[in-house]
Amino acid sequence: MVFYGAMTKVPLLDLKAQFAQIRAEVMPVIDQVCASQHFILGDHVRALEVEIAQYCDASTGVGVSSGTDALLLALMALGVGLGDEVITSSFTFFATAGTIARTGARPVFCDIDPLTFNLSPDAVQAFIKDHCVVQGEQLINRASGGRIKAVMPVHLYGQCADMDPLLAMARHHRLKVIEDAAQAIGSEYKGGVRAGTIGDVGCFSFFPSKNLGAFGDAGLCTTNDEELAESMRVLRVHGGKPKYYHAEIGGNFRIDELQAAILRVKLKYLDGWTEARQRNAAYYDAAFAAAGLGEKLRTPPAIAGYRHIYNQYVVRAQGRDALKARLTERGIGSEIYYPVPLHLQKCFAYLNYHAGNFPHSELAAAETLALPIYPELEQGQLAHVVATIAEFYT
Repeated sequence: MVFYGAMTKVPLLDLKAQFAQIRAEVMPVIDQVCASQHFILGDHVRALEVEIAQYCDASTGVGVSSGTDALLLALMALGVGLGDEVITSSFTFFATAGTIARTGARPVFCDIDPLTFNLSPDAVQAFIKDHCVVQGEQLINRASGGRIKAVMPVHLYGQCADMDPLLAMARHHRLKVIEDAAQAIGSEYKGGVRAGTIGDVGCFSFFPSKNLGAFGDAGLCTTNDEELAESMRVLRVHGGKPKYYHAEIGGNFRIDELQAAILRVKLKYLDGWTEARQRNAAYYDAAFAAAGLGEKLRTPPAIAGYRHIYNQYVVRAQGRDALKARLTERGIGSEIYYPVPLHLQKCFAYLNYHAGNFPHSELAAAETLALPIYPELEQGQLAHVVATIAEFYT
């Protein structure tokens, strides 16, 4: 029996354990691609696009160079640019808003639901009601004069945002819907609808730490609109079709053949890995409840009827920073996602947001902490995490 004591190491993520499981399948595939010397948009890319689209119940997949480039490509293909504005969450990874700004458009932040950490439909509705006016078929921001062109909800930590009211608002005001599903491959909304197929386009990241991670940067866009898919295919190769003939300006957003080949191997394991994450989350839920920590530590709720894939297991913790320090002392990895909400980031000072504008986002930034949740965790390691946290609060 393995003893898990004070010096037990529990990393936030252990990709070496995952690699050991798949090494025998991955290495021959890498060798095959190297032998072919076909590294750009080859057979593995085309096959991965089909397989991910099928996994997500989408009609089409377009492989790209990263999750960030998936968002940027989607915005470009939907015609978002100078003079436009995109509504999104203030509590998310930087790329969500950074890509909006890179198109020349203006990010418009709204607050989150304090339970799920996802974009609050009520906050979006309040922004539209209090700060916008309809002019013809366009929704205009009174303060800036910008056109509201799209809404970009984020399925944060692996659980879908509340999409029905967001879609209703989008349809009413003729807005495009871009799902930032970077952390959500395999997540399901009501009725088993997969993330990435609810809006106009879904954007996925295969960064190595994701549930489905490449051996470097990679991403993919899903859509049920073939015309939009074709636009993204052209834009990802500098807007050239045929080669060297450019009707529009795109970028270099191609996924590598090597990454596609690796992801095809790993995709076969994804559901099993997700089930292990769900088991680990259930263990945490039950163990923390049994520890009677009350409001000192609040575990993440899994919304009934949804499929939460637990890309992260994020708790709200009193004395968060001191708890993180204690976990580090005991050899337990943890991470703060995210310490500064986007409306308070220095690079977005020009948007004129201030502390207090989005209290739920600001409180989440001060209280949340991600605990180890990766599939290969052993029960003794999970118990060590729970015991350390219970001891801290005792």
